[in-house]
Amino acid sequence: MIEMMSEWSPVAKVYDPLKAGSIDGTDVEPHDKAVWRAMMARYKPNKGVTGDPDLTLFVAQLNPQTTEDKLQEVFSKFGDIRRVRLVRDIVTGFSKRYAFVEYKEERSVKRAWRDANKLLVDQYELFVDFEQERTLQGWIPRRLGGGQGGKKESGQLRFGGRDRPFRKPINLTSMMPQNRSADRWDSSSVREERQKDQEQDREHGRWREKKHDWDRGNDRGYYKEKRDSKQHRDRSRERDSSRKEDRRHRGSYRDRE
Repeated sequence: MIEMMSEWSPVAKVYDPLKAGSIDGTDVEPHDKAVWRAMMARYKPNKGVTGDPDLTLFVAQLNPQTTEDKLQEVFSKFGDIRRVRLVRDIVTGFSKRYAFVEYKEERSVKRAWRDANKLLVDQYELFVDFEQERTLQGWIPRRLGGGQGGKKESGQLRFGGRDRPFRKPINLTSMMPQNRSADRWDSSSVREERQKDQEQDREHGRWREKKHDWDRGNDRGYYKEKRDSKQHRDRSRERDSSRKEDRRHRGSYRDRE
């Protein structure tokens, strides 16, 4: 355990799909089918990709309307750019909302990695990281069940990257002295991350409750409107029937006269 803790890193040095699917990188069996798929995949980096991978940044969560010129303008503030490649759909030509930016110098790519992450561009918050496909051994992309990051709602989070680093594994039974609480031996970063996850869970629960109430309200409004409409038709039929009856009585009275 002590050896494992000394080798621990919040960011993956080698990509392992099984570890990437675990919040602390300690899983011994996959917890979803996508992890199985990534473990079985035999992915080879695209040989058609050119440029220096060590000087290339991966830029994601782009506005669909963001162009290469806009990216050139934003990222040139951090240094001289050699190439900007915005990935587009091969059929429609629409942006896939991620791009690669290659710099000419190492200090420029490090500056952009540090300062451009979470930068607002065209009202969208960017995610910026070093290129992984050609630099991280064993890399498996998201479409094959691998990747890094992801949204909690999807249920397929991948850890070991910049946005979702590994949490430090803790063996409480061997590391915690007797009569001491686990919280005292938990690091502040872990506690903050747990609090963040708990808040997200509560927020998601409140959103589900609001949606449920909204749906129920819509159902009540729909059936009330339908019921009122039926009552209105019934009253209209009654009035029409009464008018016909009155006209028939008046006609018979005139005939007798």
